[in-house]
Amino acid sequence: MQRANTVEEYILNAKSRQDILMILHDLLISTELSETIKWGAPCYTVNGKNVVGLGVFKEHVAIWFFQGALLKDEAKVLINAQNDKTKALRQWRFKSADELDAELIVAYINEAIANEKQNKRVKINRDKKLVIPTELENALNEDNILKVSFQEFTPGKQREFADYVAHAKQAKTRLSRLAKIIPLIKQNIGLNDKYRNS
Repeated sequence: MQRANTVEEYILNAKSRQDILMILHDLLISTELSETIKWGAPCYTVNGKNVVGLGVFKEHVAIWFFQGALLKDEAKVLINAQNDKTKALRQWRFKSADELDAELIVAYINEAIANEKQNKRVKINRDKKLVIPTELENALNEDNILKVSFQEFTPGKQREFADYVAHAKQAKTRLSRLAKIIPLIKQNIGLNDKYRNS
């Protein structure tokens, strides 16, 4: 999908399910949320903080709540798309416009806004042990400049690099990910820095 500069452009560029996107967008902006584009997709914020995201995928359209794990979810509609990785984020998926219950969706959005205003956050364990995959460890041992550069990162950023390589299922993918992160490490650029500055 072509990169969009506005939410309207994102919806117009969507190859499918524009009707669902438009309805969800209208519901989101009917609240006090402000719209923007982050990471190439619509994002809705309050006081500059991310509350809800919107995106079209191959099989569905999803809204995701950045602190969705804190929502009551009495209707049991939210899912964790990546159980092993995601602690706070929750998605609500729609395959057709018939599935949209405007009143219920707005209730969830308003609860998410209220939580954000109260600065409620899912507590994330930042003390998780750093496990460096063999491929990265070998590269660090073979290149002293790389090793020194890697050690200058915070433990959290080191873990992002390590996990990025380790979570690839195939050896070939792990090596291609390693090749991608080596220049970033040497330039002192964190794996997710570009997203943090959005």
